Order: sequence, then structure tokens, then C-alpha cells
Amino acid sequence: MPIRPHSAPPMLHLAAATPLALLSLTACHVVLPSKGGGQISSAKRTAPRFTDPAAVALPPGYRIEVIAEQLNFPTAVTFDDQNRVFVTEAGYSYGEVFTTPRLLRVEPRGAVTEIAHGQPQQDGPWTGVTFYRGNFYVADGGELHGGRILRIAPNGQTTPLIDNLPSMGDHHTNGPAIGPDGKLYFSVGTATNSGVVGPDDAQFGWLRRHPDFHDIPARDITLAGENFTSENPLQPGTVVTGAYSPFGTPSAPGQIVKGQLPANGAVMRIPLDATPENPRVELVAWGMRNPFGLCFTPQGQLLVSENSYDVRGSRPVWGAGDLLWAINPAESPRWFGWPDFFATEPLTNEDWFQPTGKPPLHFLLASHPNPPQQPAAIFAVHASATRLDVARSETFGYRGQAFVALFGDMAPTVGKVLAPVGFMVVRADPATGVIEPFALNRGKGSGTPFGPASRMEDPRARGGLERPIDAHFSPDGNALYVVDFGIVAMSEKGAQPVQNSGVLWRITREGPP
Repeated sequence: MPIRPHSAPPMLHLAAATPLALLSLTACHVVLPSKGGGQISSAKRTAPRFTDPAAVALPPGYRIEVIAEQLNFPTAVTFDDQNRVFVTEAGYSYGEVFTTPRLLRVEPRGAVTEIAHGQPQQDGPWTGVTFYRGNFYVADGGELHGGRILRIAPNGQTTPLIDNLPSMGDHHTNGPAIGPDGKLYFSVGTATNSGVVGPDDAQFGWLRRHPDFHDIPARDITLAGENFTSENPLQPGTVVTGAYSPFGTPSAPGQIVKGQLPANGAVMRIPLDATPENPRVELVAWGMRNPFGLCFTPQGQLLVSENSYDVRGSRPVWGAGDLLWAINPAESPRWFGWPDFFATEPLTNEDWFQPTGKPPLHFLLASHPNPPQQPAAIFAVHASATRLDVARSETFGYRGQAFVALFGDMAPTVGKVLAPVGFMVVRADPATGVIEPFALNRGKGSGTPFGPASRMEDPRARGGLERPIDAHFSPDGNALYVVDFGIVAMSEKGAQPVQNSGVLWRITREGPP
């Protein structure tokens, strides 16, 4: 069944239900345990990865095959001017696992050749790559030292175009994509879940490394003066923290926070001859929590996938699905609602966004730059919509639709889910907002997200998808390449990624859909 968008969050249907039905559904969510796709007990080990294309369900007429295996935290795929295949390995995963970020060429029969690498245990995560006019462009997430956009020549020579991007927090520097104007578009995710630094950021690791780091707006904002008291994970006691402020620093009503570029929670662009000394950053959009995937349609429209709020931290938000935005990059930069809205709906709506047992949500901003616009589509809550591409070949089919990788839920860290969410590739129609599953693991029933292959009950079904993170078409548009990050289990201790469990898949059409 298609997952259909809403003009309001998915909880709109619950709010419109009878009071008894609403109470029953809410009670179920409170009482039942979380059953995230990757959840394990801390003592339980994850089974080794193996692949079996037959374990992946596709529409009739399509087939999937393995192109490369045993990749270490792969994140993205691109093609050079000879149609050769290249992937990036992140060099970092949630769970505070640091390796070496790499750009690899995928050879026939799955062998790989290293083209370039970052500093081991220092750089990364390398979250995305594109090829344009003889060079590769890589987004370095900047977990330790701030994000960068790198130009990498075919011989491996690496040159930063911009550095010191504010991405040492929860989310990283993402992209890149080359726009129809010939400029390079990239994004930087927010430092926090919903605008306030809290104890959850210590679990991500960065609060101890950068205790003064916080969110940076792209334009001047005025704060409402909302403050939050929390336990202090850095030393005994409690602290009071305000929005857009360092941990332990309260805010005041009417306080103005100056905007700056580069910012986080924003999409930006730079010319291809940018340098760290003269980056010439331009703002494209801001007020997004984690704009992860960027791609352009043939008509020049920018599509952006946004990972939305989690139920965690000092200001938890419940029931916010991920979003797909359609942006005209030639228009003046707009604000897209973070940290006070989900799509067009204010977080002050207690029926939709207030977690059970938590205080009501209030605006962090005293005024808002503009009314948020409608998204092109809304994904399931905690689906983790990542990189995407637009179909453009009649041979492959579904021309004009966006194919989006869904990394899958990170429960229980992000909040409770009653069944696995994501772990598949979907196609979304930007014109209608309708989302349909395209590639997902087989299981009992039909059209149901069953979670990652390693968690399937039937051993025969454990050779399928783990955590798709990129969906990208070949230059001719006739094949869809899917980057599978690999196994990431989740326990009460957080993420537990398994190294060398990543896979590159290829999907082609053999008959009518």
C-alpha cells in the first residue's frame, strides 16, 4: 500500500479519531516495548553479513545483484566520465567508531582500488560524492574538526574548497550536488535534535569534545527565552540551557542571535573555484534539522531529504516523520520551520508532538522568518531518509520520481517504535507526494517493512538489505545503484556498527513494471 503524505503530521488521523480510540492507541505506544529494526540487548552479538539477492523484493520485471561487498561504512556512489563506478567509505559511524575515509573505484567482479583517503581516526565521515568535469567532489562531515567540501582529482590529489563548517554536533556536512548554475550545493545538519544542547549530545560524543558548540542560524533570530534544566553529564549537578546557546548557558526573552554563513541546519552553495580563504558561501535554504540528501530534477528543481526530530534530549518531539522538500534555488532563501515547526504544523500542537509524560512544547523563537511551506512528501517517523536520485530513463521506468534510500530507525536512541521503520528504498512522486516501497526485504505478508536482513526471523531472508544510505542512477539512467551502509545494531548503549559489512547493489529492469 502507498504511504501517502499529509498536510499535517501523520498523527492528524489520530487527532481526528474518537477520544476512546486515541486513548487506546496512545496507551499501546506507552505500554508496549520498543521494537526497532536494529534493536538488540547489549550482550547479544549480530550475525555475520552475507548477501542473497533473492531475499530482496522488487516490483515485477526488476532484478537486483551484488556489485561489491565487505565495504567499510560506505555512504555514496558516483560515476566518472568513463562510466566507472566509485564509492565513498565514511571513516566514521555513530557509535564513535573511527576508521579511514576513502574514495574507491569499484572494479569488475567487486574488487576496489583506492583513489584517495583522509586522515585515519581524524577526518570524516565522508558522507557523499559527485563527479563533475574531471574531478570528484566529496562532503567531509567534520565530526572532529568541522566539515569540508573536498575536490579530489583522479590521481587522488585533494584540495579543500571550504573548511571549518559547523558540523561537529549530532549531524554532519552532507551533499554535494552540482546545480544547473554550475555551483556546488551542500548542506550542514544541526548540532542538536531540536535547538537545545542537552545530555543526549554527550551520548553522541561531541559534547565532551566541544562543550561550547551549539546551533548557528543563517539569519538573525530573536529568542523567546525558553530554558531547560537537565543533568550535567560533564560533572555532577544540573545546568540550565537555552536555545542556540552553549550547554549550561541560559537564554533571555528578546535575545538576538546573529546569523552567519556558513550556518548549520541549512543548504548552501559555493562556486567551484572557491577556496577556504574565499569560499563565497550563498544561502539556499535554512531551518532544516538534517538536510541529508540533495539532488536536482531535470527541470532544475532541488530536492532535499530532511531527517526530522527525535524523541530525545531536553526538548523531545514525538511523531515527526522525515520530509522531502522541493526547492527553487533561484528564489530568495526561505526558512523551513526548524526548530519550531514540523512541515507547516507548529510543535505547540500538544496532540501531535508532545511526548507522553513530558511538558508541552513552546516556541524557541519569538517570531518566525516566514510561514513554512508544504513539503513534497512525508516519510514514516524515524525512517531516516538519506540520499536520493530522480529517475530519468523510460527503460528503467518511473521517470520523474525520486528514489530515496531509507537508512532505517535508530530506536531506542531516537525514541520508541513498535515495529521496524525504513530499511528499504522507496520511490516518491514530488508532484503528488505519494510514496511507494520499491526495494525491501522479503518476509511474511506483502508490502510491509520488515527491518534489516540481519534481524529477520527466517534465516533464508537474511541476505537482503541492511541500511540503504544512497540510491543513485547510472549515467544512462538504466540502472539504480544502492549503497548499503551495513549492519548497525542498536542497544541501550547506543549504536553498534559492524565494520566491513557494507554492500553495493545494482537494480535493473528486465521487463514491464
